[in-house]
Amino acid sequence: MWVGSTSERGLHEVVLQVVGWSVNRVLAGHGGGSVDVALTHDGGVRVADYGPDGPSAADEDTGGRDLEALLTRMSSDEGAGRHIAHVSRSGQAGLFVANVLSSRLTAEVRRGGTCRVQEYARGVAAAQPATTESMAGSRTVIAFWPDTEIFETTRCSFAVLAERLRQVAFLNRSLRISLTDERPAGGAREVSFRFPDGVRDFVAALDAETPGTHHPDIIAFEHEDPRMAGTMEVALLWSGSRRERIRGFANSRATRQGGTHLDGFRDGVAAAVTEYARDRGLLTGDDAPRADGINDGLTAVVSVKLDHLEYLGATQGLLGNSDVRGCVGDAVRRHLGSRLKEHPQHAAQVIDRILRNTHQD
Repeated sequence: MWVGSTSERGLHEVVLQVVGWSVNRVLAGHGGGSVDVALTHDGGVRVADYGPDGPSAADEDTGGRDLEALLTRMSSDEGAGRHIAHVSRSGQAGLFVANVLSSRLTAEVRRGGTCRVQEYARGVAAAQPATTESMAGSRTVIAFWPDTEIFETTRCSFAVLAERLRQVAFLNRSLRISLTDERPAGGAREVSFRFPDGVRDFVAALDAETPGTHHPDIIAFEHEDPRMAGTMEVALLWSGSRRERIRGFANSRATRQGGTHLDGFRDGVAAAVTEYARDRGLLTGDDAPRADGINDGLTAVVSVKLDHLEYLGATQGLLGNSDVRGCVGDAVRRHLGSRLKEHPQHAAQVIDRILRNTHQD
């Protein structure tokens, strides 16, 4: 129930639960920070976070609940009322799930010249916390060994986790996140991600996946709208490809079935293109470009971060927040419309392509 499977997929969910908790601690610092993930040679996983203001800033943001409570009790409201990153598909059950599904877990908090360590066995504290002096610096480290009596495999896929962490870095521009695999006999391998331009970098990477195409004219903006109690980041471009690639995310988790944020995005793009074409005399009467013509060759990322998420259906793949559609639609229409007016040569190329696609049989 907590992670959906005892297969490799469920194993990865446990890892992502812990990573998500650490990511949100870093983001709570409202500045640059890092999360380091390691797959250890003895089958464990180690997740360390280093926030810009130290762990105490994130602890205060979670209402003062201590680490032991998060490890031993299921929290039904963790992250409520904050734009948290839902790194795992299973939500924010967090550290409790990793603790009870691991044969062993250690939690280390280094702060203010002291280091506090506690060890657990299958969710139960194995000893009293040990406190010692430590070197300067602040960090929190969760190391755990998934239970071989629960999971079919306890060997994580480096490639699968690397791709998911790369996506998280795209969607949280202030975050640096790394993954190290200490298991290979020939030596460790490591990847590290940080994308200063966020979803703009995401769209550029998607565009680069299509051979022979590269388009620097990426339109991107970030906007906060109190009507939807959240923020949006949008980036898009029309490429030479005929393929439509529009990806939506809610609190850093993919919404594979779409939802109100993507409906609003398409509304806004259609409105901006139609208004611009009509103002330039390229459309007459009630004629309007077809949606498939507008979206042909469109690559886009639409990321919303909301205080409260509402999903339609049980899979949490379809965003249902009703206010989001109008908010995203208005923002896209306004920002895209302004961009088209400010860059008439690029706008002419986009509109000409759309109109040609619209009039093709």
